Amino acid sequence: MTEIAITTSIGFTLTTVLTLWFFFKASRSKKALYAILFWMSIVGTLGIFGFYQKIDTFPPRFIFLLAPSIIFVFLLLLNKKSRNFMDNINLKWLTLLHTIRIPVEIVLYYVYLGGLIPALMTFEGYNFDVVSGITAPIIYYLVFVKKVLDKKTLLIWNFLALILLINILTIAILSAQTPFQKLAFEQPNIGVTYFPFVWLPAVIVPIVLFSHLSSIRQLLKLQNKNGKIENEA
Repeated sequence: MTEIAITTSIGFTLTTVLTLWFFFKASRSKKALYAILFWMSIVGTLGIFGFYQKIDTFPPRFIFLLAPSIIFVFLLLLNKKSRNFMDNINLKWLTLLHTIRIPVEIVLYYVYLGGLIPALMTFEGYNFDVVSGITAPIIYYLVFVKKVLDKKTLLIWNFLALILLINILTIAILSAQTPFQKLAFEQPNIGVTYFPFVWLPAVIVPIVLFSHLSSIRQLLKLQNKNGKIENEA
């Protein structure tokens, strides 16, 4: 493994903790927090022992980094109790949560400099996800504090930021060392198979995805209820 500065690993660990803090502030659910911490411990332990780094297995172990959490997020939409949970999460904190995409992109850049991911997964390539992080506090301020933008704008922003998330997810998957690899053969995406970066696809990405889906669901329900999206706090 190419040497990654300890400060990069510490920075990413703190970013993961910050993501959990934002999520707890939004959901106020200790049960959900404990469940995420339990999943983190499993993924982290497997990452430490190099489970995800093996590429001569089928199915590719990279799949187990991303698929379980993503599938779980979408399964939540099928359960009435889970949908009620999503509908009661604080929309303000869900919006602010996306600021964590700034430190995530900074860390990814340093992981790229360490030779563990391709340039196209950073803001020097085709990863524009940092835009979501930069605009998140601005959108929060204009919608919830100054109230010069309405909730329809927030809905549009969530859709656009979701597209940016799907974009980098697609690049990351197609750059990984799997039978489905289509990009970055000269420098595959192997960084996220190492600890603590395993928490990016297994924890941070699903939380960000869940935050978008919860926000979009709330805003669409509000729109259907009122005929238009009112600018409510």
